[in-house]
Amino acid sequence: MTLADHQLPPLSGKPPTSAVILLHGLGDSGAGLIDLGVAWREALPECVFVAPDAPQPCDMAPYGFQWFSLQDRSSAAMLHGVQHAAPILNNYVDAIAARYQLPSQRIALVGFSQGTMMSLYVAPRRAAALAGVLGYSGALLGAETLLTDIKSKPPFMLVHGMQDDVVPFAAMCHAELALQTAGVAVQSLACPQLGHSIDQAGLMAGAQFLRKIFIETGTSGPMD
Repeated sequence: MTLADHQLPPLSGKPPTSAVILLHGLGDSGAGLIDLGVAWREALPECVFVAPDAPQPCDMAPYGFQWFSLQDRSSAAMLHGVQHAAPILNNYVDAIAARYQLPSQRIALVGFSQGTMMSLYVAPRRAAALAGVLGYSGALLGAETLLTDIKSKPPFMLVHGMQDDVVPFAAMCHAELALQTAGVAVQSLACPQLGHSIDQAGLMAGAQFLRKIFIETGTSGPMD
């Protein structure tokens, strides 16, 4: 399956030396999240930002897309949903690597809400480590099998509003503990007055995290 996406080329005007894949939440679209790239372009001038539309029309609204249905929010149903969508996201990441001739360690995943659920599930189960994962207002699904499923350990940063009434703040604490138990480097940012959203503090912390991981993975540019 090929996902439609929205692209923001490097501010430098040169071929990208890194890529950030922005994964939206339930009922949104790639167009709704590409503005994160606009906010981060100056900090990451050699980076291309891409934001795909999730593979399914949203079944809880007359607009937008979803990675999987959340009509049933039981643990089993959500795990089944993320497992079904994981190969689609994996194929998209591989397509971005091929499109821009970038190795996995020059590609980062950034998710919001359901997009974070996808990122946290997929990234540690990929054989070749990504540059890192930045997750806003999400949750870790499949924690119970992470220790046996994990294949790579890119760095993670989790950001969550303490007033979130959609995905509880406790989900970040659960994800952080599970990732650390699996030997993954994780940092987190709790936003005391924030609900299910991204604030300026989260944007700034995200930019710093992405700059750091791309510096650490080098700036060798596109593959030959």
